[in-house]
Amino acid sequence: MLVRPTSRTACGTSAATSLSKIRIPMIVPLRMVIRRGDELNVVVASDVSLRPITVEDWPAVHEWASTEEACPYQPWGPNTPAQTLAFAEDAASAWRQEPQSRYVWVAEEGAVVVGLGELKIRSHRWKQSEIAYAVKVGQWGRGIGCAIATELLTHAFQSCGLHRVGATCDPRNYASAAVLARVGMVHEGRLRQTVQIQDGWRDSDVYSILVHEWSSPSPHR
Repeated sequence: MLVRPTSRTACGTSAATSLSKIRIPMIVPLRMVIRRGDELNVVVASDVSLRPITVEDWPAVHEWASTEEACPYQPWGPNTPAQTLAFAEDAASAWRQEPQSRYVWVAEEGAVVVGLGELKIRSHRWKQSEIAYAVKVGQWGRGIGCAIATELLTHAFQSCGLHRVGATCDPRNYASAAVLARVGMVHEGRLRQTVQIQDGWRDSDVYSILVHEWSSPSPHR
């Protein structure tokens, strides 16, 4: 099973110390195992760690956020240096807000930034949230997205005590949809023309997972 940190800071606090290094060990997490008929398909993640983003991370993020390949299904990008810097500043400042509603981490492999993960609490009262993630161009297909999404859900349910976590993706983004399915999220349906991107209005496929679904055994975990 995926080894979890033994202590976590309560959700809504800005103490980044206990959250500063979330380790994802070199193990095949059960959440990343999918059964298709009689065949067992396994996606193996590398040794990746998550830590709160800082302003100083913007050049590493910009290395891939400035490329066309990183954003064909997104309303942002390719970023200018000023846009990536503004993103990093806003994301880093969210760790100092009380109560905290936005959590942005960078994913590192060794000392190299290989992605981002974000959790947004949409309603503290109703315990609703949404996750998003990005993997550096050139690092796709290695299980990094699954590793990031798994830890985002863990933080949402175990640290923040949330009830529902949602996510959306462009219906054409098969890789992202596969990640959401692999971590146990359920496809709820499709919203039409929700975001305007480079090639026109984009539909959004909606996924979610509830806390009792995360806690119970599943072939995805």
